[in-house]
Amino acid sequence: MIGPGARIIDAVTGDEYAGDRLITAIAAEPLPPTGVVVCPMRADAPSVLRYLGARAAGRAALVCDPAAAAGLTQRFGPAVDLHPDLALMLATSGSTGRPRLVRHSGAAVAAAATAIVKALHIGADDTAVTSLPLFHTLGLSVLHSHLLAGATVVLEPRGVLDAGFWGSVERHRVTAITGVPHTFELLVRLPWDPARSPRVRSLAVSGGRLRDALVTRFAGAMAGAGGAFYSMYGQTEAGSRICVLPPGHLPAKAGCVGPPVDGMRLAIAADGEVVCRSATVMMGYADTAGDLARGDDCGGVLRTGDRGRLDADGHLWLSGRLNRIGKAYGVRVDLDAVEHAAGALAPAAALAGDDRVLVWCEGLPAARAHEVAALVGRELGIHRTAVRVTAIDRLPRRANGKVNYDALPV
Repeated sequence: MIGPGARIIDAVTGDEYAGDRLITAIAAEPLPPTGVVVCPMRADAPSVLRYLGARAAGRAALVCDPAAAAGLTQRFGPAVDLHPDLALMLATSGSTGRPRLVRHSGAAVAAAATAIVKALHIGADDTAVTSLPLFHTLGLSVLHSHLLAGATVVLEPRGVLDAGFWGSVERHRVTAITGVPHTFELLVRLPWDPARSPRVRSLAVSGGRLRDALVTRFAGAMAGAGGAFYSMYGQTEAGSRICVLPPGHLPAKAGCVGPPVDGMRLAIAADGEVVCRSATVMMGYADTAGDLARGDDCGGVLRTGDRGRLDADGHLWLSGRLNRIGKAYGVRVDLDAVEHAAGALAPAAALAGDDRVLVWCEGLPAARAHEVAALVGRELGIHRTAVRVTAIDRLPRRANGKVNYDALPV
């Protein structure tokens, strides 16, 4: 997984690891003698070297949020009966409390990184910055793909609203930034445009649907600067990226996540569910230490839980989650469609209420709540009085940038 010329830079300490120094540091990492190697993952060199050390030694690595490390060590750390193919475990993206782990083989991790390098045209002259947590699949895939391509990864713990982050982007000549939709909402607030960071030639978004207006905005800005904007779709269970929309299809296909990455085949089930077939699909889930001895439960097939359709070009358009349904005066309502409609006015989150749809809008003046209710009603064909809208300063979010629905103020 380490291509010739690969380099990591700790933005806070300035430490650089490349060539023989990188290989020596990886090999020198002290690891427990047996069992799972728990890797609390911060955006710093010690964390990354421990993880790479586990991978290089052929050990099963459990990559996790440092805040969850103690609990996960207690649950999974004692396991010594591990399946020989097991290489990586990650918590599912929506996990809280007692997280469920996704089990990946080493072959799946390598296949996913290879597909990402091809889809995003990552080369040895690229430099990525860690704008997402490394203990989530999207952030970790940035590390995997750039190291495989022999590129540079800048380990930067500060977020995009911190001046220190942009200092690192400039100082280390960063060329690629990957984010979730919330990342790009924050970039709008800064505001940011390519002229501010002229060496950045690639932006990529995954982890949820970015508002079409922002897709068009960033795609146009990057194209005007000679760069590229990639809309993507992925899941922890499928090796991070399932689809990548080539920049040339924007803005015409704003809202589309594109064709499947190399080696991925898609089908739409009778109920509209997106089904993936790929070598990157997980071995299965783990809820207890005993699950780590199991082999491949999935056989390369994943029912994603997402609904969608394939157009004439074989490009995927998502339309929400199968289980995200509410009712408004007895009418079934897709809550993801509610969020998308309300998102034309403000970032939004929606939940099912008591025969109502509950919507929270970030940064929206309370006096405009009726506009959101009216818009959602028109777009979805329900009465506006069935939509209760609450203005909120900030939507609560998890570490991966996704909305924390459990923390919404009811």
